[in-house]
Amino acid sequence: MSHTKRIIVAGGGRVGLRTARELDDRGHEVVLIEKEVDRSDRAADERIGVVIEGDATSPATLEQADPERADAVAALTDEAGTNLAICLAAKDLAPNVRTLARTDAGTEDAYEEITDATILPPELSASAAADVLAGDEVRTIVGDHHELEILEVEVAPGAPVAGRTLADISLPRGSLVISGQDRCCVAHGDTELSAGERYVVGVESAVIDEVLALFRG
Repeated sequence: MSHTKRIIVAGGGRVGLRTARELDDRGHEVVLIEKEVDRSDRAADERIGVVIEGDATSPATLEQADPERADAVAALTDEAGTNLAICLAAKDLAPNVRTLARTDAGTEDAYEEITDATILPPELSASAAADVLAGDEVRTIVGDHHELEILEVEVAPGAPVAGRTLADISLPRGSLVISGQDRCCVAHGDTELSAGERYVVGVESAVIDEVLALFRG
């Protein structure tokens, strides 16, 4: 299991608030920065971590969030240019902090030297953004609180399924390993789940914790 991360989310609109909520639900420490009073008040009412009312492009505001102690900074406002400025300010204050910027289609290349990861609005879900920020061994492909989630899961060394074939293990009802480790073929009974390799898995929400425990120990 990944350890608790400290993550700064800049932008308390629909995308930023949902991402902050998802990170908080996973047990991570969240600091949310939002300059609009109504949005910051709403986040504070939901008790999603620490809420700072201010402009995240301002170094003085970012300093309040203490980026040097953060594992990642996510710039998730509605404006791609603002997100770029936030990442620049964050890197200036904390050169080693991981940054994620919400971008517009066709602008991703402009962010390569400034951000560690970018994500486009059409592809963005709170689950996907949280996966990138937390650096988890599980990546959400389809999810964000649907009844069925499609995950890419890395088998941890020593996990109950490590080194065993699908025919030898009993996955809970409501779960299915979809791909082999190269993710180019459908998994079968003789597919062996190798430690350190990643597999695509379909999981109903009711059994997701049980399945992740089998893959991650």
